[in-house]
Amino acid sequence: MDILLGKLSQFASALPGNVSQGLIWGVLAIGVYITYKILDFADLTVDGSITTGGAVAVVLILHGVPVPVAMICSFLAGCLAGLATGLMNTLLGIPGILASILTQIALYSVNLAVMGQANLPVSVDKFPLFVSQRFTAVANGPQSVIFEMGKIILVVGLLIALLYWFFGTEYGFTIRATGCNANMARAQGINTKKSTLIALVLSNGIVGFAGGILAQYSGNVDVNMGRGAIVIGLAAVIIGDVLGRAIFGKHFNFVARLTFTAIGAIIYFLVLQIVMLTGLPSTFNKLFSAVIVAIFLAVPYIKKTSKNSYRRAARNSAKAKLLGAENSEEEGAVENADAD
Repeated sequence: MDILLGKLSQFASALPGNVSQGLIWGVLAIGVYITYKILDFADLTVDGSITTGGAVAVVLILHGVPVPVAMICSFLAGCLAGLATGLMNTLLGIPGILASILTQIALYSVNLAVMGQANLPVSVDKFPLFVSQRFTAVANGPQSVIFEMGKIILVVGLLIALLYWFFGTEYGFTIRATGCNANMARAQGINTKKSTLIALVLSNGIVGFAGGILAQYSGNVDVNMGRGAIVIGLAAVIIGDVLGRAIFGKHFNFVARLTFTAIGAIIYFLVLQIVMLTGLPSTFNKLFSAVIVAIFLAVPYIKKTSKNSYRRAARNSAKAKLLGAENSEEEGAVENADAD
């Protein structure tokens, strides 16, 4: 019992940090949602563009640039990464997944060049950072925790509102049409290459912006910070989609999808924290990340196949009853004919 209470206390003390970290990664997940769900594009640039955004933000902050300006620049740096992937795909004809891998590999060198070293710290004691992991600790009191989390929640809310507005515009509709059916979109006169470029630029811009926030929250940027970022982003998207559909069903609209994508990132980190409380070493984090994603990816398929199985069984049962009734009528008719 004492061990269980200790684990619960440890989970509760880590809860604000996990929620805050989940919200930051939720910003990244919203960027992944644009390419993965809306555009239907397998974009692996994320692993590099999140580090690029973090590196640009930290370097600028260290050189005296105001934090808001540095965060805007991290967004623009992510946009450039997405543009590189988009140009290789649309102008050079390189398949999307290969183009994104090439950009991701190139960004490793770019990030090292921007940072000048593999790891670059930035202290909240010297610079007025937007958020910091230090202030989400329970020991600082509830006011500090609520204030830090509130700032991240505000960013997520503003991002969702802006994307809701953007995807209601003409450009937004062309991206959605391209993702639904590129051939039909071209037949309607839509420039699908331009739509793909805009979506990739916007998506990676958001990812770079998330990298700028994450670097400030962590107090440093590392050249390997983005390794496995796409897995976390996909996990958040899938978890949010499964939960949202289970709760809202047919009323699961666009705003709810984006909101549950951010919530999915929080749930991902909470599940990961629970797994870590079992005492397993942190070296298994990537393994559990893959398992969590695989489970939630399999849920819609299993649900669909189970429904089809039940329907198939119901149809077979109805057919059997109908055949039985027809056979009974035929036997009754034969018996009446024999009696006559």
